Amino acid sequence: MPDLPDRLRDALVAADFTYDAVAELLGPEAHAALGRNETTPGLRRTAEGSPLATLTRLFLLQSRVPHAQVERALPGLVGELAAEGFVDQGGDEVAARLDVRPYAADGRDLWVVSDLTPGLDGAPQQVGASHVLGISPAATSLAQLTIREPVGRALDLGTGCGVQALHLTTHADHVVATDVNPRALWVTRFNLALNEVAAGQVDVRDGSFFEPVAGETFDLVTTNPPFVISPATEERLVYRDSGLPGDAVVEHVVRTAPRHLAPGGWCQVLANWVIARDTPWDERLAGWIDDDCDALVVQRETLDPAAYVELWLKDAGRHGGVEGMRRYDEWLAWFDAEQVEAIGFGWINLRRHEKPGQPRRELLHWPYDVEQPIAPAVGEWARDQAALPDDEDEALRGLRLVTRPDVVQETRGAPGAADPETIVLRRQLGLRRAEQATTAEAALVGACDGDLTVGQIVAALAQLLDRDAGELAAELLPRVRKLAAAGFLGVA
Repeated sequence: MPDLPDRLRDALVAADFTYDAVAELLGPEAHAALGRNETTPGLRRTAEGSPLATLTRLFLLQSRVPHAQVERALPGLVGELAAEGFVDQGGDEVAARLDVRPYAADGRDLWVVSDLTPGLDGAPQQVGASHVLGISPAATSLAQLTIREPVGRALDLGTGCGVQALHLTTHADHVVATDVNPRALWVTRFNLALNEVAAGQVDVRDGSFFEPVAGETFDLVTTNPPFVISPATEERLVYRDSGLPGDAVVEHVVRTAPRHLAPGGWCQVLANWVIARDTPWDERLAGWIDDDCDALVVQRETLDPAAYVELWLKDAGRHGGVEGMRRYDEWLAWFDAEQVEAIGFGWINLRRHEKPGQPRRELLHWPYDVEQPIAPAVGEWARDQAALPDDEDEALRGLRLVTRPDVVQETRGAPGAADPETIVLRRQLGLRRAEQATTAEAALVGACDGDLTVGQIVAALAQLLDRDAGELAAELLPRVRKLAAAGFLGVA
């Protein structure tokens, strides 16, 4: 039905089936419960039978709803939706077979179609091999990571339900969305039409990884690849399993992406990776990164092998029972054989150089609270790296630096002591980093207001502290570089 997306959108708008309206209808308690896959509080809040309550029960709470109520909420559409596999009509009731979920993004009310959320209320439900994942924590994390600056061409690699492509349409002239799952491609095309994306702005292509874009370059590549780390010997769930063992899929994306990036282009990846025994995680990942790219890699979380296997068995509805125990044991045995100590989760940001220069790399374990969206902080990091000279102390001495306005100083020590035991400089925005500092370092940061060069500030501090200027410079300049690279200091 070529006009079904338009007619469905009209019905959803008429019912006020939007993210904000649903949140208000459910209230904080039931809305939070639904986020935990519990529907009972929501069912108690949606019993009045309005079109908004009906659609919430049908699609979000996965409850069977009287046919007459669904017909009022979706006038003239129930039969067509049943024919297209959105709902099932049985007797006097209608049940959802696909999820139609309101989504608020970029100041717009959107709707995202996907397969149903498995495991509501703890019910056992295995997902199929071609399952199309909807709005998930991983999807929102990648959306918050992606830099939203205007670009010409963007690539959504492994589009799934197309939610990243929807975001990209707000700031990219042209988007290519790829996937190897035919159902995902159908869902993506429907979601683009449902949300009135201009014809031709998004090119949806079938194919694995970068094969559909061979020879093409992009200003932005964003991807949440099928990164689950497993032996790749069981049935493949396309939305999460690449068919490659271990973290080979993430390595492939990181190694291949640079040849598809235009100068200055970004590749941003949400990923898992192996933390091998006796090998630092950052050294291992650094070996994947092309010399033509700057890289900011942030490890946000680590899980031990047992917790990791439990997470993904439950995700697929395959935890417990004889078969689940067999899978659990075989998975752990494979981790042990592969010398896997833990699994890391986080962000990989690559930016191709616009002109030849020394690659700037930072691989950071940072499991602490950060500001969301984090994308502006990633962009700031790249600008800070570009503004810093290569390892030349004289060039660094000549810079005029400004302390970022969100930097605060925390001290600890006995009351009345002449000097604090510790000084910590902490940023309130972005990654909200913290750096321990000496008294001299804190004094230098406090003096950076753009008026004096770094060299002039160091000379003044040497005189004030009665220190040899050369020795103090040798102590402070490496710290100045680190603080500037971490965003505490910006070039005036």
